[in-house]
Amino acid sequence: MEEQQARVAAAAVAPRPVRVAIAEAQGLMCAEEVVTERPLPGFDQAAIDGYAVRSVDVLGAEPIGDAGDERGSGSVQEISLPVMGVIEAGARTPSRLQPRQAARVQTGAPMPTLADAVLPLRWTDGGDSRVRVLRSVRSGAYVRRTGDDVQPGDVAVRSGTIIGAAQVGLLAAVGRERVLVHPRPRLSVMCVGGELVDISRTPGNGQVYDVNSYALAAAGRDAGAEVNRVGIVDTESKTLRDVVEGQINRAEVVVIAGGVGGVAAESVRAVLADMGDVEVARIAMHPGSVQGFGQLGRDGVPVFLLPANPVSALVVFEVMVRPLIRMSLGKRQPLRRVVQARTLSPITSVAGRKGYLRGQLMRDNDTGEYLVQALGGAPGSSSHLLATLAEANCLVIIPSEAEEVRTGEVVEVAFLAQRG
Repeated sequence: MEEQQARVAAAAVAPRPVRVAIAEAQGLMCAEEVVTERPLPGFDQAAIDGYAVRSVDVLGAEPIGDAGDERGSGSVQEISLPVMGVIEAGARTPSRLQPRQAARVQTGAPMPTLADAVLPLRWTDGGDSRVRVLRSVRSGAYVRRTGDDVQPGDVAVRSGTIIGAAQVGLLAAVGRERVLVHPRPRLSVMCVGGELVDISRTPGNGQVYDVNSYALAAAGRDAGAEVNRVGIVDTESKTLRDVVEGQINRAEVVVIAGGVGGVAAESVRAVLADMGDVEVARIAMHPGSVQGFGQLGRDGVPVFLLPANPVSALVVFEVMVRPLIRMSLGKRQPLRRVVQARTLSPITSVAGRKGYLRGQLMRDNDTGEYLVQALGGAPGSSSHLLATLAEANCLVIIPSEAEEVRTGEVVEVAFLAQRG
């Protein structure tokens, strides 16, 4: 397991950076140092609705405590100031405050010259032509000063940062329309097998629906890849070669399901052998022990050969392909979150192989302890059933040396978190 995972990880290469609109950058890794050219905010502005004042003009309305907004002790003098007008958010005409004057301001409005504080509405009588001051205010209170958030020359978003909602907002705030990012790796998914028909057709005798191309494409999107579902591919040598060559020229990762066993697999391996190095081996894991991996083409594009069995294919994708996609995205933690859980029933496994078995993870409301109910045991015990995988919200990880896990024992569980 570890040798195969290390081999796969060594093939992870992030796609070349591209410049995209910031609305399309969420979830991607920033590929540049975004340096701001102007301060944020760009002018002194009111942080709340109230009155712009000179703090010295309202001093004495009430003594100020240590926090600047607590009632102190001592006498209170009555102060009222004439209101010179209203300054709205977005106002572009400069205004100037005279001594012992106030100006009504909205949140985000530019502060008038000489004003150094905003008096909250709740500390006044809310007057229009004249306002009665009920509380004092410190200099700088409730004012967002020029450059409080970002100064010119500051790095707003660093290279290597995964762009989330806050980063998108900051990019917009500093006036960036586009940003250089590492794009989503492109994943191509195809299936081989004479028994397969697309879901748009009715299967005949001996035929089954193509499950893998749909399921694996969905798993790829969930991992963060840009997916091209090729669908069913004929294994005739020239046709298969043309399709695979086309995909390795346009994708960073290629997955071929059904290419590790049977006659179809022999045809696939014969074609791929002329295009690069792909090794099919038995990996010490179950399900999906027989699988293939290699790098094809001039750029050494990672190519996976997965089992035809949909459950095995999805498990191998989860364990091998998904981490590669996450690494290509620049994720610092490419693996699923793993928790310790106590088993609610016995679990059988295969000695010498690391097990990834379907399960339902839950939590005890009283103790907070994780509990897990296995939905499948060793190969042969309904391991092929896709329905049980759909019911699972985790994979129970059984060490390779264990043949049986008793009820109540603690195991590692990889949590299959769903998006949305």
